[in-house]
Amino acid sequence: MTSRIHDTAGASSRRAWTPPAGKPPLSSRLLRATFRGLPAKRYEVGWEPELTVPGADGSPLVTDHYFPRAEGDFPTLLVRSPYGRGIPWSPMYGVLFAEQGFHVVLQSCRGTGGSGGTFDLWRNEADDGQATVSWLRDQPWFTGTLGTIGTSYLAYVQWALALDPPPELKAMVVQVGLHDPYALFHSNGALRLDNALAVAAGMTYQHRGLLPFVKATLRLKRRLREITTARPLRGAHVSALGDEVPWLDDVMTHPDADDPYWHGASLAAAADGLSVPTALTTGWHDALLDQSLEQFGRLRRAGCETSLLVGPWTHTSAMQQGWPEVFTESLAWLRAHLCGDPSGLRSTAVRVHVGGDDTWRDLEEWPPTPAAATAWFPTPDGHLVQQAPTDHGPLASLRYDPADPTPSVGGPVLSPDAGPRDNGTLEARADVLTFTGPPLTEPVDVVGPVSARLTLSTDTGHTDVFTRLCDVDAQGRSVNVCDGLTPVRTSGQAPSEVTVEMSSTAHRFAVGHRIRWQISGGAHPRYASNPGTGQSRVEAVDFTPVHITLHGDSALLLPR
Repeated sequence: MTSRIHDTAGASSRRAWTPPAGKPPLSSRLLRATFRGLPAKRYEVGWEPELTVPGADGSPLVTDHYFPRAEGDFPTLLVRSPYGRGIPWSPMYGVLFAEQGFHVVLQSCRGTGGSGGTFDLWRNEADDGQATVSWLRDQPWFTGTLGTIGTSYLAYVQWALALDPPPELKAMVVQVGLHDPYALFHSNGALRLDNALAVAAGMTYQHRGLLPFVKATLRLKRRLREITTARPLRGAHVSALGDEVPWLDDVMTHPDADDPYWHGASLAAAADGLSVPTALTTGWHDALLDQSLEQFGRLRRAGCETSLLVGPWTHTSAMQQGWPEVFTESLAWLRAHLCGDPSGLRSTAVRVHVGGDDTWRDLEEWPPTPAAATAWFPTPDGHLVQQAPTDHGPLASLRYDPADPTPSVGGPVLSPDAGPRDNGTLEARADVLTFTGPPLTEPVDVVGPVSARLTLSTDTGHTDVFTRLCDVDAQGRSVNVCDGLTPVRTSGQAPSEVTVEMSSTAHRFAVGHRIRWQISGGAHPRYASNPGTGQSRVEAVDFTPVHITLHGDSALLLPR
C-alpha cells in the first residue's frame, strides 16, 4: 500500500467559525419527521449548501454541510454520493447524524448532482476522496477526527479512501456495501442483467432529482420485457434509459473478470491491511451480501476491529424497514470510535437474523463454525434424502429454452422484486426440477455458506445451472432461502461435475416444514439467458434449447 504525505496543520490551527443560519431543506425535514424508533435527537441542525470542493483534477465537487447548532467541537462524517444530495441521503445522513452531534459533509461525486467533470464508474473515487479530505483540513470546524458512512456505491467510495487511509480517518460504517463492481454485474461470466439495468437507471437519473428518476424507473419497468428479450441484447436498454449510459455497454460486453477493463475496479485489497475500525451491515437478500461477508473475513484476518450485522433485508429494505436497527448500530459505532463512548456497542462481533423463527443470534465469528456440511441427495421420484445413492447414473432431466427462459422469482437483486417469495408458480414449470425432503420432526438450523455439487451432462455443451434452497411450510408454500448460478461447459454427453456457491444464510427449518432443492437452467431477467451456443449473451441472435441431465451423485450441501 502506498503512502501519502498528509498535511494536518489545518486541523491544529482552526479559525473561528460562525455557523450560517440556513435550515435543512423542507423535504428533508418532512421525511425526517416520519422516522420512528430512532434515538432522541440531541441538537438542532444547520445547513450550509452548495459549497465547492476542488476534486483531484480541479473539478468543482458540489458539497452540502450539515452541523449541530451548538457550541463545541464535533467530529465529521464524509458521505460521497453519485445519486445526488437530496432524498434520501439528506435526511438519513445529513439531518439525523447532525442531530446526534456530527458535522456531515454530503458531496456529489464527479460528474453528478451538479459537480463538474465526467462521471466514470469507479475510476476517480480514491483521488477525489483524498482531495476532499485535504479541503476538510482547511475548514475552521474540522477537528481532525473523521468518519465515513454510506450505502452501496456510497460504501464503494469509502473503500476507495481506505486504499490509503488519511490519518484523520478513525471509523467507517459500510452499509449494504459494494467493493467489487464486477461481482455486482457478473457471476462467473453470467451477466446479472437485472442489476445492470437497475444500477444504470439510478446512476443516470437519481442525481437529477426525484421526478426524473421516477419517470426513468417507470419507463424501464414498462419496457423491461422488451429490453431483456431483445436479440441481440446489446443496446436494447437505450429505448428506456437513453444513450447517456456509455459505461453500461462496457459493463455488459466485458464478462471476464480478468479482462483489463476491470483492472482496478475491485477494492477488496483495501480491507487486507486496514486498521480503521469498520462496521458492516447487510441483509440475507441483499444483492451485495457476499461482498459484505468477504469484507468481514478480510478485515478479521487483518486484525482490524470490525462488526457485522445481517438482517432479514434486501438491498433497499435494510435502509427502510431495517433503518431503526441499522441507524442505531451505525451511531453506536461512530460514537465509540469518534467520540470515545463505547456504551452502545454490543459484546459480540456478529449479529444475524435467523429466518424461519424471526430471532436474532449473537456470534463471535462468521461463519460460526469450521467448514462442515451435511449432504442431501436427490432421488428419481423427487425426494431429498441424506442417504448417499449407490447409482450415480442419470437421475432427472429438463429442457431449458433461452427463447422462453425460466423466470426469476425474488432473491438477492436490486429491484423491488427482491427477497423471499412464493415459488409455487415457478416450480410448476416443466423446466424446473425440485427435490423435497420429508416433514421435519425436529428443527434444522442452516447457518453458514450453502453450496451444491452437481454432476451434469448436456446435449449442446453450453448452459447455466441455477440452484436454490427453499423452505416448504406445512401448507405446501415454497419460499426461497438462498441460491446461486454458474455457467457450465460440458463435453458432449459426458458428465461434468460443477460446484455452485449458493451464498450464505441463517435459517431455521421448523418442525413440519420440508427442505426443498430447486434446479433449473436459468433465472431471467436476473441473469441474461445463456444462448446455448457458446456465443456472447449480449451479442447472440440465435438461441438453441439445451437438455440438461442431472446425475445421481449430485448433492445439496448444508452447513451444520
